[in-house]
Amino acid sequence: MGRGGSKGGRGRGRGGGSRGRGGRDNRRGGGEDNRVSFDKVPKHNERLERYYNTVLRISNEERDDFWNALKRELPNSFRFAGSKGHALAVQKLLKERYVPEISKISHYDGTLVEAPLPVPWYPDELAWWMTTPKNVIRRFPPFAAFQKYLVSETSVGNISRQEVVSMIPPLVMDLQPGMTVLDMCAAPGSKAAQLLEMVHRGEEARMRKSLQIHAQEDGREVSPGVESMMLDDAADLKVDSTDNGRATGLLIANDSDYKRSHMLIHQLKRLSSPNLIVTNHDATMFPSIKLPATPENPAANRYLKFDRILADVPCSGDGTMRKNVNLWQDWGPGNALGLYVTQVRILVRALQMLKPGGRVVYSTCSMNPVENEAVIASAIERCGGLEKVQLLTSDHQLPLLKRREGLKSWSIMDKSGKVWYSWKDVETHIAEHGSTSATEKLVEGMFTPTTTEIPFERCMRVYAHLQDTGGFFIAILQKMSEFKAKPESESKKTDVKPPITSIVEEIMAQPAPVDGGSVAPKIEAADALTRPVVDTESEVPPVARQNQANPEPDATLNVLKRPAEDEPIIDAVMENKKLKVKEDVDEPAEAGFENREVHFPPPPGAELDMTTRPGDMRPDVPEARPVRNRSGQQFEEPFKYITWDHPEVKSIEGFYKLSPRFPRDRFMVRNAEGEPAKTIYYTSALIRDILTENEGKGIKFIHGGVKMFMKQDVQAEGVCKWRIQSEGMPILEGYVGEERVVRLYKKETLRSLLIEMFPKISDGAWKNLGEIGEHVKNIGMGCCVLRIEPSDAEDGFQERMVLPLWRSLHSLNLMLAKEDRTAMLLRIFNDTTPLVNNHFPAKKAQEEDTKDVAPGFKAENGEVKVETSSAIESAKPIKDGQMEGVIKPGPYRDIVTDPNNSLPDVKAEKIVKGEDTGGPEEQLNGTGGIEGQLGGVS
Repeated sequence: MGRGGSKGGRGRGRGGGSRGRGGRDNRRGGGEDNRVSFDKVPKHNERLERYYNTVLRISNEERDDFWNALKRELPNSFRFAGSKGHALAVQKLLKERYVPEISKISHYDGTLVEAPLPVPWYPDELAWWMTTPKNVIRRFPPFAAFQKYLVSETSVGNISRQEVVSMIPPLVMDLQPGMTVLDMCAAPGSKAAQLLEMVHRGEEARMRKSLQIHAQEDGREVSPGVESMMLDDAADLKVDSTDNGRATGLLIANDSDYKRSHMLIHQLKRLSSPNLIVTNHDATMFPSIKLPATPENPAANRYLKFDRILADVPCSGDGTMRKNVNLWQDWGPGNALGLYVTQVRILVRALQMLKPGGRVVYSTCSMNPVENEAVIASAIERCGGLEKVQLLTSDHQLPLLKRREGLKSWSIMDKSGKVWYSWKDVETHIAEHGSTSATEKLVEGMFTPTTTEIPFERCMRVYAHLQDTGGFFIAILQKMSEFKAKPESESKKTDVKPPITSIVEEIMAQPAPVDGGSVAPKIEAADALTRPVVDTESEVPPVARQNQANPEPDATLNVLKRPAEDEPIIDAVMENKKLKVKEDVDEPAEAGFENREVHFPPPPGAELDMTTRPGDMRPDVPEARPVRNRSGQQFEEPFKYITWDHPEVKSIEGFYKLSPRFPRDRFMVRNAEGEPAKTIYYTSALIRDILTENEGKGIKFIHGGVKMFMKQDVQAEGVCKWRIQSEGMPILEGYVGEERVVRLYKKETLRSLLIEMFPKISDGAWKNLGEIGEHVKNIGMGCCVLRIEPSDAEDGFQERMVLPLWRSLHSLNLMLAKEDRTAMLLRIFNDTTPLVNNHFPAKKAQEEDTKDVAPGFKAENGEVKVETSSAIESAKPIKDGQMEGVIKPGPYRDIVTDPNNSLPDVKAEKIVKGEDTGGPEEQLNGTGGIEGQLGGVS
């Protein structure tokens, strides 16, 4: 986004996190190890300390505490994720199993080690932290067991490793079930996960209550009701209860960087929400999302407005010095000055997309007022003042959180280190001495406003020494009524070239077109549009936390004036009104593909088809053309909904005896044909309306829906080939008929199913499956719902769980990935027994037969014979003639190649240590990952 650039960020850029605490030398071989510990990195920066000693108004008595806290390492912290009931169950293990053991450990001097503690201000003790040094953790076995617990639960999504201050913004949003919420700069996704949990708060209890009410009418047996559930939210079951208890709210998680938005998907998929959409747009120009017209007024355009928006914007990140230690050397005042305009634009766009009465929470991990109070003041001024937008206090929220008020006045340090106290001083200096490169970056909006009394004391500042955290800034803004945002005045621009906003403002100022007139008149500002010049010395921040922007503004978006309301409608359609540069000329789309979303660069398979290879005899070989990264778009399969009467939906409905209360019109596939091929997804009704209404309109949706069914290779007649996915099971299980339900009450039975994959049920082996043995023997082949019910028995469960179970011809199997099995064994039984796979006994027997055979021999039909194939191969004559060769540079070192070879050289890129090379799904073209590990029918 804007000046955030692509060089900064957590993990990237000058002083970014990828070089970590002191950096590292990745050279192979016996080179010098340049890694430096946190304690040895110099922590002094004259300009940083001089500026913040003045502007933050920290008293002399606490100034030493302030700086000493910033020079200490940050405590490790984590949060229990998921539904509240499940999070409390996982938290209980920490309290009862691990903390007591850790509390017994003592140092050499007899003092006790500090065990993990709950964060005092976080609700329900669902956030914890610890300050124990790593050398102590490595030394004692109880810490090793605790570390295994953390890693295991994090891998399955029950624990989120998250900095403590990063948890604050979602908690002060007052997000209620049923609301629509947008996270504008969401990657890597820790805050978005908190928001998604709030969207689903109380859903489990509401759904159980609805199933209980209709159980007799539907002829179904339900598990124990709300009374047995550990959910305080069940007290108000009427909130968001219109869809039989299912959550109707929406979270749109957006990030401008395509790769980071896929990181976002990975983080949020663990929560298995059908109420989530992930988009990939510049937050300063987030497109307006169209909704279907109402039956009462079918001709009127409707656009989505949000109840809550989180704007956790790109920033210089100087509040993160405790974990990004290189900031001590890399900090410069130009970092914050270069981000001010982008931050204002994001906040103004957020306020435009709010409903009247809705709220925006604006946050940064910077302490600089130019990124905080100045942005708030400028956005309020552009949106019509305090009559249209008000600052709300948060004093009544999180009462145990120690905080400071926002700054009522401040000074600005320019990139040369000179401090300015007012815009008038800058104007006087320019009039007397002329403009300099330092003063050119200063604008009026950065300084304390002189015409409006904005209650900045309602903002929240969190400093490191107050509660041993990082630094953070948070402000809550409420939209009082609709407004038309003022254009950016010339005096408040930092870009010397006309930005994309100039084009937006000119379009908005155009009169409505006359009948038959052009709806896209000539825009003068577009003629002046040039690629931005980024001052990398002063404006690219060393740490631009998350939400890193594309290196240039997205000029492919168009803004249309909305006739009925004041909010500008930002249209994401690119193929019709795209601003072009001379080397970027669109070609007509092929027939039938005019409206299909095609993102660049294409995936490897598509890129291969676009390439002319030696000997390629295809008659329709496309002319080779370079793959351009235009607007950063990537190829994404479309979202296509299938009808309730589709044959595959009817087969699922009949096999699982689905209740009529489960909606059939929300099933979706991800392919251009719109036919179920491998996976069937499920979404909420609102997401269905959004995806269908905005299809082909240029909005970059990259994720939506939950995997509900996966196709299974089944040969038997009458068996449904669509098995229920574990992530879709909580949504569907209450509506499945009793014919496909198996109930389990004893822990030992579940333990056996977790350890042993594909236990046999034929030839009387079902008797070894305990309480469920006879039931699974008699149930038909296919997918079943395994309901693990709570009971008061000694061997009973305290928490209700639901898992997918596959009944094949001769065996049974829990459809869980290995990491899920391992995590459940550790969580429920404190058991680390290795898993047993009975799926390929013949192969195992063969391996047993051959493992002791000496090299050069082979086992065949129980006999050991000489292996001749390698001997024959090695006996081939060797071509010992001399060859010509030329030396060419390779990816790692020089290589010798044949100069007469007419084929093109094979290209390779060097993979740097630590570089992300993609997960198994990317490397195997979508065939890898958990789904490939679940096993088939045996």
